[in-house]
Amino acid sequence: MTTTEATPTSSSDTADILAIARQQVLDLGEGLGYEQILQVLQLPDERLPELLELAHDVRMQWCGPEVEVEGIISLKTGGCPEDCHFCSQSGLFASPVRSAWIDIPALVEAAKQTAKSGATEFCIVAAVRGPDKRLMAQVAAGIEAIRSEVDIQIACSLGMLTQEQVNELSAMGVHRYNHNLETARSHFPNVVTTHTYDERWGTLTMVREAGMEVCCGGILGMGETVEQRAEFAAELAALNPDEVPLNFLNPRPGTPFGDLDVLPASEALKSVAAFRLALPRTILRFAGGREITLGDLGAKQGILGGINAVIVGNYLTTLGRPAESDLDLLEDLQMPIKALNDTL
Repeated sequence: MTTTEATPTSSSDTADILAIARQQVLDLGEGLGYEQILQVLQLPDERLPELLELAHDVRMQWCGPEVEVEGIISLKTGGCPEDCHFCSQSGLFASPVRSAWIDIPALVEAAKQTAKSGATEFCIVAAVRGPDKRLMAQVAAGIEAIRSEVDIQIACSLGMLTQEQVNELSAMGVHRYNHNLETARSHFPNVVTTHTYDERWGTLTMVREAGMEVCCGGILGMGETVEQRAEFAAELAALNPDEVPLNFLNPRPGTPFGDLDVLPASEALKSVAAFRLALPRTILRFAGGREITLGDLGAKQGILGGINAVIVGNYLTTLGRPAESDLDLLEDLQMPIKALNDTL
């Protein structure tokens, strides 16, 4: 698998694409298309501050200053039958993660701690191809227990769904469902071979038709070309999800992508801005890998460059920043945390 280097645009081209983006996206609220996104991703590093400033202006114009805070918990960890090459939870790889379940009291406690951080969103995640009856029953019991003790929105990420399962989750009151496309359609076969891009797209279509919000993003730095990164942003824009979580590959030992290099910070920040310019009204969330890709300074630059949501605390198999660090950063930047809203 090789990554081709795109030729940087000239300064005059840079000025042109940023001027076009300012008028098209900032003034009119119309996201950039594929060729335009590619031009943004090809900008020279010296224009990054200007790009981030524009992306921040777009975020403020079309999303406002509030930041949505979310915590996640893995109900079932490891032992997944799929071969997603980035994931240490696959049972097909020699990674150190092993299959484990948590009980309902632990799930409720995690929701309580998430709510105490100021988060309005709690996502229940399971490492599966799709949920079986046991998992659906566990999710139903968990949601009921959480609702009796915690005032928080509940989302789920349980893999690929049948129509019956979509209907069940909707009836449980799950308001947002996460199912990432992970990468561009053209790159997907290099990332996953045990299911298809279209299978994932089908689940997302059913989720939207059932009235749940769609959360769909992916991971950058998995050997994709710059052109494929632009393709992915354009595909997400066509899907028009309510939320896009942006992850950056944190190479996991024992996985096929365990030896890939971490995405350079400048490329990660250009991607944040480009995805904002492609999706001006979408919740764009900092997710896994930002700690090793961007560090503290990069996290601040990203939040000032188009991001308007964060996952606080730890991720599924990797450690995140302490929740207090993110909350302190938001306070320093004078960005209010979005309040719980039952009409979401």
